[in-house]
Amino acid sequence: MYQSLQEFQADWAHESSLTLKVLSVLTDESLKQAVSETKGRTLGQLAWHVATSVTGMFGAGGVQVDAPGFAAPVPNRAQEIVDCYRKASEGAAAALREQWTDAKLSEKLLLFGSIDTTYAGLLNLIIRHVIHHRGQMTILMRQAGLVPPGVYGPNEEENAAMRANH
Repeated sequence: MYQSLQEFQADWAHESSLTLKVLSVLTDESLKQAVSETKGRTLGQLAWHVATSVTGMFGAGGVQVDAPGFAAPVPNRAQEIVDCYRKASEGAAAALREQWTDAKLSEKLLLFGSIDTTYAGLLNLIIRHVIHHRGQMTILMRQAGLVPPGVYGPNEEENAAMRANH
């Protein structure tokens, strides 16, 4: 669990840069990719959920972020999703610095009416939520014919290039 806002901010900056790295590979056409014709979110819906959940999840902790939220309609342009995530991510970091102190982290929070946690727990959940959906996106990106970037290590193509150079 986070003991200081500075600790979270460092983690958030790193994870946000990785998320932007993944989102930046999306194309307008790839946003239509789904697991199947009848199941699950499309890649665009999933990417938009990641982008807008920043506002929604920080908002659940009382942090006001000036960016689109859950109810905003899914755009059909990949760049809009990238821009929204960047704005939300940077806005959340700035708002957190202005609106919270380290003392807030240990305070109790009933999240979404059913999850007993602390404000530090909320920050932990936000990070894990983004990581979870980022992983889902990389699978859909492959199905859409895209090459997702390596995130916590090289992707298949980066691995092959490293093996070829040794």
